[in-house]
Amino acid sequence: MMDVPDDAAQVEAAGAVESPSAAPKRPEPARFVDPDEEMIDPEEHARLVALYEGSLKNIAEGEVIKGTVLRVSDSEVIVDVGYKSEGLIPLSEFYDENGDPMVHPGDTVDVLLERTEDRDGHIVLSREKAEKMKIWDEVEKAYADRKVVIGRVIERIKGGLAVDIGVRAFLPGSQIDVRPVRNLDSLRGQELRMRVIKVNKKRGNIVLSRKVLIEEENAEKKKDTLANLAEGKVMQGVVKNITDYGAFIDLGGIDGLLHVTDMSWGRAQHPSELFNVNDEVEIIVLKFDPATERVSLGYKQLHADPWTSAADRYPVGQRLQGKVVSLTDYGAFVELEPGVEGLIHVSEMSWSKRVKHPSKLLNVGDMVESMVLGVDPNARRIALGLKQIESNPWQQLGDKYPVGSKITGTVRNLTEFGAFVEVEEGIDGLIHISDMSWSKRLKHPSDVIRWSSTSIPRTSGSRWASSSLRPISGTTSSPPPRWATSSRARWCGSPASGRSSSWPRGSRA
Repeated sequence: MMDVPDDAAQVEAAGAVESPSAAPKRPEPARFVDPDEEMIDPEEHARLVALYEGSLKNIAEGEVIKGTVLRVSDSEVIVDVGYKSEGLIPLSEFYDENGDPMVHPGDTVDVLLERTEDRDGHIVLSREKAEKMKIWDEVEKAYADRKVVIGRVIERIKGGLAVDIGVRAFLPGSQIDVRPVRNLDSLRGQELRMRVIKVNKKRGNIVLSRKVLIEEENAEKKKDTLANLAEGKVMQGVVKNITDYGAFIDLGGIDGLLHVTDMSWGRAQHPSELFNVNDEVEIIVLKFDPATERVSLGYKQLHADPWTSAADRYPVGQRLQGKVVSLTDYGAFVELEPGVEGLIHVSEMSWSKRVKHPSKLLNVGDMVESMVLGVDPNARRIALGLKQIESNPWQQLGDKYPVGSKITGTVRNLTEFGAFVEVEEGIDGLIHISDMSWSKRLKHPSDVIRWSSTSIPRTSGSRWASSSLRPISGTTSSPPPRWATSSRARWCGSPASGRSSSWPRGSRA
């Protein structure tokens, strides 16, 4: 056996390595080795990585977190929330009601993480949404705990009011007060205490009630008020509502009625002339029914009744000034002082004129002078006279027109029994049909008299001036009457005996 030399074996082995069927090996890339890395212990490296990862907060999108303001620019606020990058928030989300920014570097703010990274590598934050989410949480808690919330009325909307409690909420008109509120616009801008009665976060609805809170507060006050309420007690109250017939006064959890007739001793057309809503008044309890909890109140009863001394202050015959406050078919009411009125009857307005209605002489609001004719304090009546201020023309008539004098007047009216002639303004004289002719039997005054002026002699001095045409006709050329030639005839101027008579207007004695 022949031994193969070592060189040949090496050549054969080299040929086997460089065989075409075998793929050549790719050289490995050069690896850079940090000199410091070779000095770090693997355990120390793992500890440092854990510390870094622990410094980053484990936050999720949609979560409200706290952040620190790093810088404030003209349009943005940079906030650090402890994540691998900072967040940018528009400066407009930090404006107050006047448009001034309310943020400074170093401030801690609550923000909402909307996205962990945008295309620029920044996290997306929102302060406005974070505030709303916090408010919604507080609203839900207030609803669950039945707590009171305070809000400002923004505007009037259909069915009620829009209220700002941090978020927009709805206050129905029926839940504003225990009594209907007619003018909702008057509440705009006011801050109200309310209670949340309905919350729907998904739909963004919040319903409030002020009425519920008022009812609860009134229930507590009512217990104390009822314990101290008694007839004749003087109390303090607040005017809550005014109607045509009176005013409702809040006594503390319970309302009492102050009727318009119990407001003043004088004349009040409407309660609003004396009181306004929210006025504080002192009143007296006139009547209280514990069963129905109805309270009748009085205001004028706290002041002296002016009628108690009216007879002393207004003696009969006194002249005084007053204001016409009312006119009726039978007269005019004159206010002498608040609570005291007198009546001028229509028959006491003129000596001579027939006044069909007081409005012919007086108007409401006129200041007139009158005379006291009578006082009845028990009936609360004072009789006044307007014509008594002037002289009585009938008392002067006898001197101005003596019996037998010839006067001229205007025929004012014709009746079946005679004619009325105006002697002077307001004074009529009657020519009876029997005094119109000596010889003719007249069926009606129109047979002799027409609507024109005529001359008549005055024949009597009664209250109604009685006149006759016969003396005048007797002086004419007409033939004397048949009885003039009888044995009982009497000529004008000759003495005679007989009985005189007078007639009231519209009749003959």
